[in-house]
Amino acid sequence: MFVAWTTVAERADADRIATGAVARNLAVCVQIDGPVTSHYRWQGKDEKSDEYRLTFKCLPGSLLPLEEYVLGAHPYDTPQWIAVRAERVGEKYLSWAEANSSTPPL
Repeated sequence: MFVAWTTVAERADADRIATGAVARNLAVCVQIDGPVTSHYRWQGKDEKSDEYRLTFKCLPGSLLPLEEYVLGAHPYDTPQWIAVRAERVGEKYLSWAEANSSTPPL
């Protein structure tokens, strides 16, 4: 299983991207946190903004299509996209994810 993150400025964008990812069977679950405060450097200036963080859970076969969907639907010019392989996943949660994914189980 993979866990991936992005952030957006507006709750409506977070809901739209999350709903689309699940409806397209690209993510088995998307959680939205926020607002969270992000501190970063953009175009040479220190910035601070409130954003909504989306956390996606997906199976390996869905990771690339999920990334393509999120980046294509994202309102930012340079969206955050970070994905990591989950080292351990509860057996019941993984079984649920496999049963609710269009990707065949490994």
